[in-house]
Amino acid sequence: MGSRERSFQGTEPLPHDPTNDLEMVERKENGANRHRLKDLDDLLPYMGEFGWYQRMLFLLMIPYAFFFAFVYFGQIFMAITPEEHWCSVPELANLSVIERRHLSIPMLNNKYSKCEVYDVDWSKLLQDGVRQPNSKWPTKKCQNKWEFNYTDVPYETIATQQGWVCDKDNYAATAQSVFFCGAILGGFIFGWIADKYGRIPALVGTNVAGFIGGIGTVFSNDFLSFCLCRFIVGLAYDNCFIIMYIVVLEYVGLKWRTFVANMSIGVYFTFAACLLPWIALAVADWKIYTLIISVPLALAVFTGCVVPESARWLISQGRIDEALKIMMRCAKVNGNALPEDIIKEFHETATGIAKAEQECKNYSVLDLFKTPRLRKHSILLVFIWILIAMAFDGHVRNVGTLGLDMFLTFTVATATEFPADVLLTLVLDVLGRRWLAFGTMVFSGLFSLLATTVPIGIQSASLAIVGRFAVNISYNIGMQYAAEILPTVVRAQGLALIHITGYVATILVPYIVYLATIATEIPLLILGTVGIIGGILCLFLPESMGKEMPQTLQDGEEYGLEQKFWDFPCCTRTKTHF
Repeated sequence: MGSRERSFQGTEPLPHDPTNDLEMVERKENGANRHRLKDLDDLLPYMGEFGWYQRMLFLLMIPYAFFFAFVYFGQIFMAITPEEHWCSVPELANLSVIERRHLSIPMLNNKYSKCEVYDVDWSKLLQDGVRQPNSKWPTKKCQNKWEFNYTDVPYETIATQQGWVCDKDNYAATAQSVFFCGAILGGFIFGWIADKYGRIPALVGTNVAGFIGGIGTVFSNDFLSFCLCRFIVGLAYDNCFIIMYIVVLEYVGLKWRTFVANMSIGVYFTFAACLLPWIALAVADWKIYTLIISVPLALAVFTGCVVPESARWLISQGRIDEALKIMMRCAKVNGNALPEDIIKEFHETATGIAKAEQECKNYSVLDLFKTPRLRKHSILLVFIWILIAMAFDGHVRNVGTLGLDMFLTFTVATATEFPADVLLTLVLDVLGRRWLAFGTMVFSGLFSLLATTVPIGIQSASLAIVGRFAVNISYNIGMQYAAEILPTVVRAQGLALIHITGYVATILVPYIVYLATIATEIPLLILGTVGIIGGILCLFLPESMGKEMPQTLQDGEEYGLEQKFWDFPCCTRTKTHF
């Protein structure tokens, strides 16, 4: 989601066949024997799996998806630098832009230098009527003042105001990396708050951090203060949305989760991200733009008034009555009522779940690396997610080097998220995780490499956007795949480890994109290679489609033992189990 980390992390759905839901309810109504309630998912058919209550929660995801897009992509349009810039010479202020650039700036490879100026006595030259440069004049570096051609970026940014060019042209990349450093710390802080005090306090806290950092960014007057504020904003990434995402998925029936998970990203997040460049263009002021995308995050303080606490978390804390109260409210809004015998039975089941949750605390993430096959799968998942996160975030930030209007290119490239999510929703449970992840990653890598073989402009941009489309699909598969392979007893900790390594990897991405200042092909070459390697690694994981999720460490060690390398899920008629 790089990043934008998403797709079922932390939901931990237990094995369940949604086709039996109607049968279960019918048995209940007929007074016949019914299946015992094993977990929260078994209660959903009685409550309503996607009634008005869940639909309202689905709509309530909109602001948080917007917050996520604003936090993730916001800096791109406040620190962008116009393509053309040159040294400012105050003594030539009375000349036209064309005249003073022609006179004061040396030519390098038929282009005006961006970082050097002729070192002469301009007052004397003007007095002598000199209007043509002499290539033999001595040159010097710019003295911390530049002029910019605002044709491609029609407004001042913090980069143009503070001169983040030439010797300082890596400042924007460094600030973005600092942002991801904040994300690492934020993951630990708000992860701890979510486990200790609940999902809603963590959701409020992470968005308030983004609000404070965003407002502080407006008042940044140097590079260090800007970095500090972006670090604070980074605390909000990506828990400002993911926590809400997880809570909503808990209350949605299993057969609706793929739809809700992918459409919340494909529609809400994508629309918000596509709006960003046009907000920047409309206000034409980076400070006002920053205010517009930061102030709304303060609305998160009202979260507790409209969003229910996670029922799974309440149960894990032994607060079963509170969880049942939410369930009963959900059923009532959906026009249903939970029978007394169901309530009583679930209370007993929830008590057992709470006890099991306490037992899980005896395990640590290190248990993932104690047995051969589970260790192999865990290491593969970590490295695959690192490569996916780098490929995704790299494509996001590389749009400025593709030779077209950055604002339009960013919008088109970001819009590919929607068809990618729709396609994934349709084919994920047909083609499976393993081959689809392999295919989309390799496809993305190949098109990224192809983009370096054609002229910069519409051709290279088109190929790169196709690569972005493919990696969108890979990204959405990533965390769901991990959640399905890791054993229940260490799943949350394992996902957190993978989550954090993704943050660490994205620290490098701004510098990969920065290499375009040396040669525009370098970022795409790296992203292409990353994509292909990541895709190949996916083939060494077991397929998880149609399989029960492993519960114990032994289940995780034996997971996929019966599978062969060339197995294709769509060619297998029966579901397999570990």
